[in-house]
Amino acid sequence: MRRPSFALGLLALLPLPAAAHHPMDGAMPETLWQGFASGIGHPVIGLDHLAFLLAAGVLAAALPRGEALRAIAGFLMAGMAGLALHMAGIGLGPIEALIAASVLLAGLALLVAKRVSAPALLAGFALAGLFHGHAFAEAVIGAEATPILAYLAGLAVIQGALMLGAMALAQQATRARWLRPAMGAVASFVGLGFLVMAVVA
Repeated sequence: MRRPSFALGLLALLPLPAAAHHPMDGAMPETLWQGFASGIGHPVIGLDHLAFLLAAGVLAAALPRGEALRAIAGFLMAGMAGLALHMAGIGLGPIEALIAASVLLAGLALLVAKRVSAPALLAGFALAGLFHGHAFAEAVIGAEATPILAYLAGLAVIQGALMLGAMALAQQATRARWLRPAMGAVASFVGLGFLVMAVVA
């Protein structure tokens, strides 16, 4: 197994700035393809978003499939609501700090809890989804309807795929008991690092 290299590879990405969530170098998407590509890229380029999605998928793996899927769907739907709130000019507070806190809490939950109840996970995912979605709106404020819709589709596809992929891996890797604590440690470290950067910025 490559446990150390896996963890170190993720941690090595931590110095990337939290604002570098722009797969198109910050340019506004103008076409359907640009909108979709931007939606696919944002959750992957942002290490804080990526760490949360992977940790959330591993957390969901401890639930029955139906409840896990509802929690993931709740995150995705809340993300769309958060994005809509931002585009409507409604703020939710210090978003970068709140996103970092969601990553840290997901990591700590993996480290200290064998299982999070379905209602608690659904509520936590929905709340986190609001914050993550609110941040993602920055990339398309002022864009036309077509690239915005494509952007939403890209976000839904990549976030759902990452969460479901992490969940499936955690469910199938019965011998890999290190996966949950390793992911918890990585997410906690990433969340703490981004939280510190958000507070001192």
